[in-house]
Amino acid sequence: MTLKKPSRAGLLSLCFGILLGLFLSVAVYDAAFAQTPPPAAAPAAAPAAEAAPAPAAAPLPACDATAKPPILSACKTDSGDTAWMLTSVALVLMMTIPGLALFYGGMVRKKNVLATVMQSFAITALVTVLWMVIGYSWAFTEGGSYLGGNSRFLLIGMGADNVNALAATIPESVFMCFQMTFAIITPALICGAFADRMKFSAMMWFMGLWSLIVYSPIAHWVWGGGWLGGLGVLDFAGGTVVHINAGVAGLVCALVLGKRKGLGTENMAPHNLVYTMIGASLLWVGWFGFNAGSAVAANGTAGMAMAVTQIATGTAALSWMFVEWALKGKPSILGICSGAVAGLVAITPASGFVDPVGALVIGVAAGIGCYWGATSLKHMFGYDDSLDAFGVHAIGGIIGALLTGVFAKKAINALGSGLVDGNAGQVMIQVYGILGTLIYDAIATFVILMVIKMVIGLRVSEEAERDGLDIALHGEVIP
Repeated sequence: MTLKKPSRAGLLSLCFGILLGLFLSVAVYDAAFAQTPPPAAAPAAAPAAEAAPAPAAAPLPACDATAKPPILSACKTDSGDTAWMLTSVALVLMMTIPGLALFYGGMVRKKNVLATVMQSFAITALVTVLWMVIGYSWAFTEGGSYLGGNSRFLLIGMGADNVNALAATIPESVFMCFQMTFAIITPALICGAFADRMKFSAMMWFMGLWSLIVYSPIAHWVWGGGWLGGLGVLDFAGGTVVHINAGVAGLVCALVLGKRKGLGTENMAPHNLVYTMIGASLLWVGWFGFNAGSAVAANGTAGMAMAVTQIATGTAALSWMFVEWALKGKPSILGICSGAVAGLVAITPASGFVDPVGALVIGVAAGIGCYWGATSLKHMFGYDDSLDAFGVHAIGGIIGALLTGVFAKKAINALGSGLVDGNAGQVMIQVYGILGTLIYDAIATFVILMVIKMVIGLRVSEEAERDGLDIALHGEVIP
């Protein structure tokens, strides 16, 4: 029997599996031997003449959101908040599968549809495991200004009654799952920038490394007690952590991989815009879990976040549609769907801080600004951001982050005030947050891509690109 020489990708996968197995073994060993033996049973008391009634159990105390360290136990959670957050977890997961998968899948050519939806599904599985292993711990446990600690490695120690002080009215397990769905969709958004040309093996390695090296640290910077949150950066639901982060990484991917073969000479029209419209609709509905869920409670903040999300999205969809109609003579379904997503992106950082008037302005700015980013800006610099990950998510995220600094009101949320409240300095703080995220993200993404390129390569062959990634990478086709 002739044995085939193992590929570099196969060797890397084998090494990763061995290392993961070692980590699991060590963790289980440590956990097993860290348990303290139970105390010896006290000698039985002499039977009383008459048994006294058992004392009533004391009610659990309310969880203290200011506690240090931030992991609490044996405190009372709120059933209403927990129910809403369980719903939000499902809504945000739905945004990636099937929402984003269909949104992107409808925009590519027929020969690449399965490969495109496969990316979203595979990333969902991959990031779930990585978030459980160490991603959550690095993002949301006590550590330094730049990275959290290792106290939740493999989620060891997380019990049914644990609470993270960042979400003091719901179980920590629910908070972990909610943040997991954000960690899933962020790298999945990047795929829109390099559609039709990246190896599946390279994509998996890139997304795994990027989620740990880029996403978890930046989530910690803004939400987990890191330096950007300490600086006062306002990001209610992920304009910086999710959208600027994903959009900038997408641009770096597009520049490193280069343009698609045949761009400008071959027909690259979307295969099925009905898929795209369904995907955009699922994103819109799911975004209520994304933004209103980021209140981490069923309260007035969640209600206002839901209201402004709806207002900004509808406004941005109309803004994009009318600009396209005026410039190209016809409104398109792709345009109005892209405008809606642009509005969802831009309102994300502002959703817990602005009132409906602020949301209306943000929607107008997002529709017009992201249309420019997805058309004029892309053509001006000549990069191939295939499905406008940078043009919609980075540009929309920047617009939303800046306008959060303008329209944030203490009357909406006591934690933030902007220019309209007399706090002009908040705009510059938002700029610092944007720049800090952009610089680190761009450099780290570039380094990860270069390492993978040297080891296994990034791009499929010209033949695979010509035949289509469905058949070349996955051996399947849509008939």
